[in-house]
Amino acid sequence: MSRTFDAIIVGCGFGGVYNLYKLKQLGLSVRAFDKAPEVGGTWYWNQYPGATTDTTSEIYRYREDKELLKTYPWSTRYLSQKENLEYLQHFIEIHDLRQHIQLSAELKSASFDAATSTWTVTFNSTGETYKTTYLILATGHLHTPHKPTIKGIEKFAGPVYHTGEWPEHRDLKGKKVGVIGTGSSGAQLMVNIADDVSHLVSFQRSSQHVVPHNNGPISAEEREWVNSNWDEIWETVDNHPIAQNLVYKSTPTMSVSAEERERIWEEIWNGTNGVAFMYGPFGDILTSEEANRELCKFFEKKIAQYISDPDKRKKLTPTELYVKRPVTMSGYYETFAKKHVDIVNYQFTPLIEANEKGLLTTEKQWDLDVIIFATGYEAMDGSLKVVNPTGTHGTLNETWAKGSTSYLGLSEVGFPNMFFSIGPQSPISNIPPVIEVQANFIAGLIAKAEAKKQENGDGKTVLIEADEQAKDGWLKKCLEIEDASLIKTVKSFITGDFVKGSNVPVHSWLGGFHTYQRFIKDVSENDYVGFKLTN
Repeated sequence: MSRTFDAIIVGCGFGGVYNLYKLKQLGLSVRAFDKAPEVGGTWYWNQYPGATTDTTSEIYRYREDKELLKTYPWSTRYLSQKENLEYLQHFIEIHDLRQHIQLSAELKSASFDAATSTWTVTFNSTGETYKTTYLILATGHLHTPHKPTIKGIEKFAGPVYHTGEWPEHRDLKGKKVGVIGTGSSGAQLMVNIADDVSHLVSFQRSSQHVVPHNNGPISAEEREWVNSNWDEIWETVDNHPIAQNLVYKSTPTMSVSAEERERIWEEIWNGTNGVAFMYGPFGDILTSEEANRELCKFFEKKIAQYISDPDKRKKLTPTELYVKRPVTMSGYYETFAKKHVDIVNYQFTPLIEANEKGLLTTEKQWDLDVIIFATGYEAMDGSLKVVNPTGTHGTLNETWAKGSTSYLGLSEVGFPNMFFSIGPQSPISNIPPVIEVQANFIAGLIAKAEAKKQENGDGKTVLIEADEQAKDGWLKKCLEIEDASLIKTVKSFITGDFVKGSNVPVHSWLGGFHTYQRFIKDVSENDYVGFKLTN
C-alpha cells in the first residue's frame, strides 16, 4: 500500500529545503526526496575544483537566518561548494528537517488522478509509490547537465567528465586536460587546476568577459557588521534587479564623461564582481548598444594588460556584447598568460571531431588525457522536462512542445496542485531570494486552499490551478521586457541558447527581481488573482 502525504517535494537543494521548511510550518505532513545520497542539489553534484558562488556570501543564504548567522559564520566573501553544502546541512539540523527527507530516491513518474484529486509519485531506486495532495518540483534549473554533441567523443580513450556531475575526487595532476566551455564552471575549474596539470587547453565556442571577484577571508568584524545591518542589506537586495547587495542606479552610461566612466569601471574591476558592471552604477548596459560597446572597450583594455601574446589576446577578446550571464573569477587572465595553457576558439579554428587521442580542430590535433565538459545545464526548464509529470490533459513535455510556459514561474495550466521552484519565466537573479519569495507565495496559496477545505466541511480537496489567461498575460509581460533587452541578441544559457528571430523555447523574467516581488505581492494581496481554487 502506498503512503500518503499532504505534500511531496522533489529536490533537496536550496529550493526543496526551503519549501519543506515553509510547508512544515503550516502543520502539513511533508516528504522531500532527492536522488543524491546527500542534500545540497547543485552544491552536492558540483564538487569540481574551485566551485564557488558568484554572489557574495552574506546573501547566498536564506534571509530568515539572521540568528543562524551567529551560530554558523562563513569564512570568505564568496562561498565554496563545501561551505554551501555545510550551510544547508546546518539549516536542516537546526530546524529538525532531516526526519522529513528521503535520499537516494530518484523520481520515476508523477501523475495526477482527477477522480481522487491526488498525485501519485513513484521512485526508481526503491520502487515505492506515494500519494500526495500537493506536488512541489524543486529540481532547479542548475541540475540537468548539458552535454553538447561532439562527433567521435565515444572513441576517446581517456575519461570524460562533466562539472555538473562531480561528486568525488578526480586526480588531474600531471595530466593533459581539455576543458570545453567557458561559463562560470569552466572559468572556476581552469583557474584552480592550471598549476596541477601538465597542459591545459580551453575549447571555447566564443570567448567570455571574465571579471575578478575580489574573494578573500571574512573577518569577525565584517561578520558582525553584517549581523548589525541585516535588514538594511536585504532592503538593498530587494531593490536590485538580480537580488544583489549592490546599489543599482538608472544613470545612463554616456551621460558622464569618459574619464568618470573609466574611474567607475576601474573601481568595480578591482573591488566588486561582474554583476556590478551589468547591474550597478549605470542602468542601460542591457538596453543601449552604444553603452554596452563602450564597456566592451574597457574590457578589451583590461584583457590586454594581462595577455601580451597577440594570438592568445585575439582568442580571449570577445566579439559579442556584454550580455551573457556574468562570469566572475579572479586569476582568469593570469591563468591564460601561462605557457602551458592554450586556447582553441571555434570562431577561428572550429572543432571537427573527437578521436582516441583527443580533439581535432581545423588547425591541429590536440592530444589529451582527460576531457571535461564545463558546458552548464539544460536551459531553464531542462530538469522539469526530465521529470515530465502527467497532468489532466497529458504530459508536461506535450504541453511544452512549442515552448515552456508558466504563471509567475510557479504553475502550469492542466497540472492542479503542482508547483515549480524556479520554473520557466522566473526572474534571472541570485537564486535563494527568488526561492524564498516563491516558497512563501506557494505556502500562502496552499494555506488558503486548506482553509477553504475546512470551510467547505466536506473533506474534499481544493484544487489550485493557474488560469490560462493569467499565464498568457505573464508570458506577454516577459516578452515585452525581453524584446527591449540586448540579451536576446546572443546565444545564452539565460534564454535557452536562442538567436534573434528564432522560435524560442525558453523565456525568463528579465524585468528584475525587485519588480517580480511586487507582482507576487500584488497577486497575493488580490486574493491570488490568476489562480483558480475549485473542488
